[in-house]
Amino acid sequence: MRARLRDLGFSVGRVPTGDGNAITDVAGVRVGHSTLVFGDGPLEVGKGPVRTGVTAVIPHADIFDNRVVAGGFVLNGAGEVSGLTQVQEWGLLETPILLTNTLAVGKVSDAAVKWMTKKWPKIGSEDDVVIPLVGECDDSWLNDAVGRHVRSEHVYKAIDQATSGKVAEGSVGAGTGLITCDFKAGIGTSSRRVAIEGASYVVGILVQSNFGVMRSLRVDGAPRRERNAGSIITVIATDAPLLSPQLVRLCKRAALGIGRIGSFAAHGSGEIVVAFSTANRVPRETSKMTANLEVLLDEACDPLYEAVVECTEEAIVNALCMADDMKGQSGHVARALPLDRLSDILRSYRKAFGH
Repeated sequence: MRARLRDLGFSVGRVPTGDGNAITDVAGVRVGHSTLVFGDGPLEVGKGPVRTGVTAVIPHADIFDNRVVAGGFVLNGAGEVSGLTQVQEWGLLETPILLTNTLAVGKVSDAAVKWMTKKWPKIGSEDDVVIPLVGECDDSWLNDAVGRHVRSEHVYKAIDQATSGKVAEGSVGAGTGLITCDFKAGIGTSSRRVAIEGASYVVGILVQSNFGVMRSLRVDGAPRRERNAGSIITVIATDAPLLSPQLVRLCKRAALGIGRIGSFAAHGSGEIVVAFSTANRVPRETSKMTANLEVLLDEACDPLYEAVVECTEEAIVNALCMADDMKGQSGHVARALPLDRLSDILRSYRKAFGH
Protein backbone atom coordinates (compact mmCIF):
# COMPACT_ATOMS: atom_id res chain seq x y z
CA MET A 1 0.00 0.00 0.00
CA ARG A 2 1.61 3.25 -1.14
CA ALA A 3 1.16 6.47 0.84
CA ARG A 4 2.15 10.12 0.59
CA LEU A 5 4.84 11.40 2.94
CA ARG A 6 2.39 13.05 5.35
CA ASP A 7 0.27 9.91 5.46
CA LEU A 8 3.37 8.16 6.81
CA GLY A 9 3.48 10.69 9.64
CA PHE A 10 6.24 12.93 8.31
CA SER A 11 6.39 16.35 6.70
CA VAL A 12 8.79 18.76 5.04
CA GLY A 13 9.35 22.26 6.39
CA ARG A 14 7.20 24.48 8.56
CA VAL A 15 4.80 26.26 6.20
CA PRO A 16 1.23 24.83 6.31
CA THR A 17 -0.08 22.99 3.25
CA GLY A 18 -3.12 23.88 1.21
CA ASP A 19 -6.31 21.87 1.70
CA GLY A 20 -5.29 19.00 -0.58
CA ASN A 21 -1.52 19.50 -0.49
CA ALA A 22 -1.58 19.66 -4.29
CA ILE A 23 -1.11 22.13 -7.15
CA THR A 24 -4.88 22.11 -7.58
CA ASP A 25 -5.21 23.96 -4.27
CA VAL A 26 -4.63 27.03 -6.44
CA ALA A 27 -8.21 27.84 -7.48
CA GLY A 28 -8.99 27.08 -11.10
CA VAL A 29 -5.96 24.87 -11.73
CA ARG A 30 -6.77 21.41 -13.08
CA VAL A 31 -4.59 18.34 -13.71
CA GLY A 32 -5.26 15.37 -15.97
CA HIS A 33 -3.37 12.22 -16.97
CA SER A 34 -3.36 9.70 -19.78
CA THR A 35 -1.42 6.55 -18.89
CA LEU A 36 -0.11 3.95 -21.34
CA VAL A 37 0.96 0.58 -19.88
CA PHE A 38 0.95 -2.50 -22.07
CA GLY A 39 3.22 -5.27 -23.28
CA ASP A 40 5.99 -7.27 -21.63
CA GLY A 41 9.27 -8.93 -22.53
CA PRO A 42 12.15 -7.85 -24.79
CA LEU A 43 12.11 -4.43 -26.42
CA GLU A 44 10.63 -4.49 -29.91
CA VAL A 45 10.63 -0.98 -31.28
CA GLY A 46 7.16 0.06 -32.35
CA LYS A 47 5.45 -2.70 -30.38
CA GLY A 48 6.62 -2.23 -26.80
CA PRO A 49 6.65 -2.80 -23.93
CA VAL A 50 5.08 0.61 -23.33
CA ARG A 51 5.34 2.53 -20.06
CA THR A 52 4.61 6.20 -20.77
CA GLY A 53 1.88 8.84 -20.90
CA VAL A 54 0.80 12.47 -20.87
CA THR A 55 0.03 14.88 -18.02
CA ALA A 56 -1.81 18.17 -18.51
CA VAL A 57 -1.75 21.18 -16.17
CA ILE A 58 -4.43 23.74 -17.06
CA PRO A 59 -4.27 27.15 -15.32
CA HIS A 60 -7.92 27.98 -16.08
CA ALA A 61 -10.58 27.18 -18.68
CA ASP A 62 -10.12 30.19 -20.98
CA ILE A 63 -6.33 30.28 -21.04
CA PHE A 64 -5.91 31.41 -24.68
CA ASP A 65 -8.20 34.45 -24.58
CA ASN A 66 -7.32 35.41 -21.01
CA ARG A 67 -3.67 34.67 -20.51
CA VAL A 68 -1.86 34.41 -17.17
CA VAL A 69 1.43 35.95 -16.13
CA ALA A 70 4.23 33.37 -16.31
CA GLY A 71 7.97 32.81 -16.24
CA GLY A 72 10.57 30.08 -16.53
CA PHE A 73 14.06 29.12 -15.45
CA VAL A 74 16.55 26.58 -16.79
CA LEU A 75 18.98 25.30 -14.16
CA ASN A 76 20.52 22.79 -16.57
CA GLY A 77 19.37 22.56 -20.14
CA ALA A 78 19.84 18.90 -21.12
CA GLY A 79 16.08 18.69 -21.46
CA GLU A 80 13.22 20.52 -23.12
CA VAL A 81 10.10 22.54 -22.50
CA SER A 82 9.07 23.50 -26.02
CA GLY A 83 7.38 26.88 -26.18
CA LEU A 84 9.26 28.20 -23.14
CA THR A 85 11.11 30.85 -25.15
CA GLN A 86 7.83 32.65 -25.87
CA VAL A 87 6.82 32.50 -22.20
CA GLN A 88 10.18 33.99 -21.25
CA GLU A 89 9.87 36.69 -23.91
CA TRP A 90 6.28 37.77 -23.25
CA GLY A 91 5.94 36.83 -19.58
CA LEU A 92 2.59 35.25 -20.43
CA LEU A 93 1.16 31.74 -20.70
CA GLU A 94 -1.67 31.06 -23.18
CA THR A 95 -1.77 27.25 -23.44
CA PRO A 96 -2.09 24.26 -21.14
CA ILE A 97 1.23 22.87 -19.89
CA LEU A 98 1.74 19.33 -21.15
CA LEU A 99 4.29 16.78 -19.95
CA THR A 100 5.35 13.57 -21.72
CA ASN A 101 8.42 11.54 -22.71
CA THR A 102 11.36 12.99 -24.65
CA LEU A 103 10.60 11.54 -28.06
CA ALA A 104 6.88 12.38 -27.88
CA VAL A 105 7.29 16.16 -27.56
CA GLY A 106 6.54 16.79 -31.23
CA LYS A 107 3.45 14.60 -31.27
CA VAL A 108 2.10 16.13 -28.07
CA SER A 109 2.69 19.66 -29.34
CA ASP A 110 0.92 18.82 -32.61
CA ALA A 111 -2.04 17.35 -30.73
CA ALA A 112 -2.20 20.40 -28.45
CA VAL A 113 -2.37 22.65 -31.51
CA LYS A 114 -5.24 20.57 -32.92
CA TRP A 115 -7.08 20.68 -29.58
CA MET A 116 -6.61 24.43 -29.18
CA THR A 117 -7.56 25.39 -32.72
CA LYS A 118 -10.78 23.44 -32.34
CA LYS A 119 -11.56 25.15 -29.03
CA TRP A 120 -10.47 28.61 -30.23
CA PRO A 121 -11.13 28.60 -34.00
CA LYS A 122 -9.82 32.15 -34.51
CA ILE A 123 -6.26 30.94 -33.87
CA GLY A 124 -4.14 31.44 -36.96
CA SER A 125 -6.63 33.77 -38.66
CA GLU A 126 -8.02 36.61 -36.56
CA ASP A 127 -5.73 35.70 -33.65
CA ASP A 128 -2.06 34.73 -33.46
CA VAL A 129 -0.84 31.21 -33.99
CA VAL A 130 -0.12 29.26 -30.83
CA ILE A 131 2.99 27.56 -29.42
CA PRO A 132 2.08 24.98 -26.74
CA LEU A 133 4.28 24.32 -23.72
CA VAL A 134 5.42 20.69 -23.71
CA GLY A 135 7.96 19.39 -21.20
CA GLU A 136 9.69 16.02 -21.27
CA CYS A 137 11.68 13.43 -19.36
CA ASP A 138 13.43 10.34 -20.76
CA ASP A 139 11.57 7.15 -19.84
CA SER A 140 13.49 4.81 -22.16
CA TRP A 141 14.80 2.57 -19.35
CA LEU A 142 11.28 1.18 -18.94
CA ASN A 143 9.51 2.30 -22.12
CA ASP A 144 9.75 1.72 -25.87
CA ALA A 145 10.50 5.40 -26.34
CA VAL A 146 11.64 5.10 -29.96
CA GLY A 147 8.30 3.47 -30.80
CA ARG A 148 6.59 6.80 -29.96
CA HIS A 149 3.33 5.33 -28.77
CA VAL A 150 1.77 8.59 -27.57
CA ARG A 151 -1.06 9.61 -29.89
CA SER A 152 -3.29 12.66 -30.22
CA GLU A 153 -6.13 10.92 -28.41
CA HIS A 154 -3.92 10.49 -25.34
CA VAL A 155 -3.26 14.24 -25.27
CA TYR A 156 -6.97 15.01 -25.67
CA LYS A 157 -7.77 12.62 -22.83
CA ALA A 158 -5.27 14.22 -20.45
CA ILE A 159 -6.66 17.69 -21.19
CA ASP A 160 -10.36 16.82 -21.29
CA GLN A 161 -10.25 14.73 -18.11
CA ALA A 162 -8.28 17.31 -16.12
CA THR A 163 -9.95 18.07 -12.80
CA SER A 164 -9.45 20.10 -9.67
CA GLY A 165 -9.05 18.37 -6.31
CA LYS A 166 -6.98 15.24 -5.76
CA VAL A 167 -4.09 14.65 -8.16
CA ALA A 168 -3.00 11.11 -9.02
CA GLU A 169 0.71 10.65 -8.30
CA GLY A 170 3.52 8.21 -8.95
CA SER A 171 3.38 6.02 -12.06
CA VAL A 172 0.68 7.93 -13.91
CA GLY A 173 0.58 10.09 -17.03
CA ALA A 174 3.96 11.54 -17.93
CA GLY A 175 5.41 9.90 -14.82
CA THR A 176 4.56 6.33 -15.84
CA GLY A 177 8.07 5.27 -16.86
CA LEU A 178 10.19 7.54 -14.67
CA ILE A 179 12.81 6.81 -12.01
CA THR A 180 14.31 9.07 -9.30
CA CYS A 181 17.45 8.20 -7.38
CA ASP A 182 17.16 4.61 -8.67
CA PHE A 183 13.63 4.19 -7.30
CA LYS A 184 10.36 4.26 -9.23
CA ALA A 185 8.93 7.78 -9.21
CA GLY A 186 6.97 9.94 -11.65
CA ILE A 187 4.40 12.62 -10.87
CA GLY A 188 4.30 14.29 -7.47
CA THR A 189 2.59 17.36 -6.06
CA SER A 190 2.42 19.51 -2.93
CA SER A 191 1.24 22.95 -1.85
CA ARG A 192 1.71 25.59 0.80
CA ARG A 193 -0.54 28.34 2.18
CA VAL A 194 1.27 31.59 2.88
CA ALA A 195 0.07 34.60 4.88
CA ILE A 196 1.43 37.99 3.81
CA GLU A 197 0.22 41.22 5.40
CA GLY A 198 -3.20 39.82 6.21
CA ALA A 199 -3.70 38.16 2.81
CA SER A 200 -3.57 34.40 2.20
CA TYR A 201 -1.93 32.94 -0.91
CA VAL A 202 -1.41 29.40 -2.18
CA VAL A 203 1.67 28.03 -3.93
CA GLY A 204 1.34 24.64 -5.62
CA ILE A 205 3.99 22.44 -7.23
CA LEU A 206 3.74 19.56 -9.66
CA VAL A 207 6.88 17.64 -10.66
CA GLN A 208 7.72 15.14 -13.38
CA SER A 209 10.62 13.56 -11.52
CA ASN A 210 13.30 11.46 -13.23
CA PHE A 211 16.77 12.27 -11.87
CA GLY A 212 19.62 11.17 -9.65
CA VAL A 213 21.12 8.03 -8.14
CA MET A 214 20.39 6.30 -4.86
CA ARG A 215 23.56 7.42 -3.07
CA SER A 216 22.46 11.05 -3.56
CA LEU A 217 18.92 10.68 -2.17
CA ARG A 218 17.93 12.84 0.80
CA VAL A 219 14.49 13.06 2.40
CA ASP A 220 14.09 16.04 4.72
CA GLY A 221 17.88 16.00 5.20
CA ALA A 222 18.22 12.30 6.03
CA PRO A 223 20.54 10.18 3.79
CA ARG A 224 19.40 6.89 2.14
CA ARG A 225 22.43 4.98 1.20
CA GLU A 226 25.60 4.26 -12.12
CA ARG A 227 24.86 6.52 -14.43
CA ASN A 228 21.36 8.04 -14.32
CA ALA A 229 21.44 11.81 -14.65
CA GLY A 230 17.80 12.05 -15.80
CA SER A 231 15.69 15.19 -15.63
CA ILE A 232 12.94 16.94 -13.73
CA ILE A 233 10.29 19.32 -15.00
CA THR A 234 8.69 21.45 -12.28
CA VAL A 235 5.46 23.43 -12.64
CA ILE A 236 4.65 26.15 -10.10
CA ALA A 237 1.17 27.63 -9.75
CA THR A 238 0.20 30.44 -7.38
CA ASP A 239 -2.65 32.85 -6.80
CA ALA A 240 -0.24 35.48 -5.48
CA PRO A 241 -0.23 38.50 -7.85
CA LEU A 242 3.27 38.34 -9.31
CA LEU A 243 4.95 39.75 -12.40
CA SER A 244 6.98 37.54 -14.74
CA PRO A 245 10.39 38.45 -13.22
CA GLN A 246 9.01 37.59 -9.77
CA LEU A 247 7.79 34.22 -11.06
CA VAL A 248 11.26 33.59 -12.47
CA ARG A 249 12.60 34.19 -8.97
CA LEU A 250 10.14 31.58 -7.64
CA CYS A 251 11.43 29.16 -10.29
CA LYS A 252 14.98 29.62 -9.05
CA ARG A 253 13.90 28.68 -5.52
CA ALA A 254 12.34 25.47 -6.85
CA ALA A 255 15.86 24.53 -7.96
CA LEU A 256 16.87 24.70 -4.28
CA GLY A 257 14.10 22.23 -3.43
CA ILE A 258 15.35 19.87 -6.15
CA GLY A 259 18.85 20.15 -4.70
CA ARG A 260 17.58 19.19 -1.26
CA ILE A 261 16.58 15.77 -2.61
CA GLY A 262 20.09 15.17 -3.96
CA SER A 263 20.28 16.60 -7.47
CA PHE A 264 23.44 18.43 -8.46
CA ALA A 265 22.15 19.22 -11.98
CA ALA A 266 24.44 16.72 -13.72
CA HIS A 267 25.81 17.31 -17.22
CA GLY A 268 23.12 15.21 -18.89
CA SER A 269 20.27 16.28 -16.66
CA GLY A 270 17.52 18.77 -17.46
CA GLU A 271 16.15 20.84 -14.59
CA ILE A 272 13.55 23.19 -16.05
CA VAL A 273 10.95 25.13 -14.08
CA VAL A 274 7.81 26.92 -15.31
CA ALA A 275 5.67 29.15 -13.09
CA PHE A 276 2.39 30.98 -13.54
CA SER A 277 0.11 33.18 -11.44
CA THR A 278 -3.67 33.01 -11.70
CA ALA A 279 -4.15 36.33 -9.89
CA ASN A 280 -4.23 38.47 -13.03
CA ARG A 281 -5.80 37.77 -16.42
CA VAL A 282 -4.32 39.46 -19.47
CA PRO A 283 -6.85 39.59 -22.34
CA ARG A 284 -5.74 39.46 -25.95
CA GLU A 285 -7.22 42.89 -26.52
CA THR A 286 -9.20 45.64 -24.77
CA SER A 287 -10.83 48.86 -25.99
CA LYS A 288 -7.77 50.93 -25.08
CA MET A 289 -5.28 48.02 -25.38
CA THR A 290 -4.37 48.34 -21.70
CA ALA A 291 -4.86 46.05 -18.71
CA ASN A 292 -4.48 46.70 -14.99
CA LEU A 293 -2.46 44.23 -12.94
CA GLU A 294 -2.26 43.83 -9.17
CA VAL A 295 1.32 43.23 -8.03
CA LEU A 296 2.79 41.97 -4.77
CA LEU A 297 5.85 44.01 -3.81
CA ASP A 298 9.20 42.21 -3.97
CA GLU A 299 9.87 42.93 -0.30
CA ALA A 300 6.87 40.75 0.61
CA CYS A 301 7.91 37.68 -1.42
CA ASP A 302 10.24 35.89 1.03
CA PRO A 303 7.46 33.65 2.45
CA LEU A 304 6.66 32.54 -1.10
CA TYR A 305 10.29 31.63 -1.72
CA GLU A 306 10.39 29.49 1.40
CA ALA A 307 7.11 27.82 0.46
CA VAL A 308 8.37 26.94 -3.02
CA VAL A 309 11.52 25.28 -1.69
CA GLU A 310 9.53 23.21 0.80
CA CYS A 311 6.79 22.01 -1.49
CA THR A 312 9.14 21.24 -4.39
CA GLU A 313 11.03 18.91 -2.09
CA GLU A 314 7.82 17.36 -0.80
CA ALA A 315 6.35 16.94 -4.29
CA ILE A 316 9.39 14.89 -5.33
CA VAL A 317 9.15 12.76 -2.20
CA ASN A 318 5.45 12.19 -2.88
CA ALA A 319 6.31 11.01 -6.39
CA LEU A 320 8.67 8.46 -4.84
CA CYS A 321 6.27 7.42 -2.09
CA MET A 322 3.28 6.91 -4.39
CA ALA A 323 4.97 4.89 -7.16
CA ASP A 324 4.81 1.08 -7.17
CA ASP A 325 7.40 -1.37 -8.51
CA MET A 326 7.39 -1.42 -12.30
CA LYS A 327 8.80 -3.92 -14.78
CA GLY A 328 9.41 -2.45 -18.19
CA GLN A 329 11.09 -3.22 -21.48
CA SER A 330 13.72 -5.99 -21.66
CA GLY A 331 13.07 -7.02 -18.07
CA HIS A 332 14.23 -3.69 -16.64
CA VAL A 333 12.77 -3.20 -13.17
CA ALA A 334 12.36 -0.02 -11.12
CA ARG A 335 11.74 -0.82 -7.48
CA ALA A 336 9.48 1.29 -5.32
CA LEU A 337 11.03 3.24 -2.46
CA PRO A 338 10.57 0.97 0.60
CA LEU A 339 8.25 3.02 2.80
CA ASP A 340 8.93 1.01 5.96
CA ARG A 341 12.65 1.59 5.59
CA LEU A 342 12.10 5.27 4.80
CA SER A 343 9.98 5.62 7.94
CA ASP A 344 12.66 3.93 10.07
CA ILE A 345 15.37 6.23 8.71
CA LEU A 346 13.31 9.37 9.25
CA ARG A 347 12.37 8.37 12.80
CA SER A 348 16.02 7.62 13.65
CA TYR A 349 17.25 10.82 12.03
CA ARG A 350 14.71 12.99 13.83
CA LYS A 351 15.40 11.34 17.14
CA ALA A 352 19.14 11.79 16.73
CA PHE A 353 18.84 15.46 15.80
CA GLY A 354 15.95 16.35 18.09
CA HIS A 355 13.41 17.02 15.32
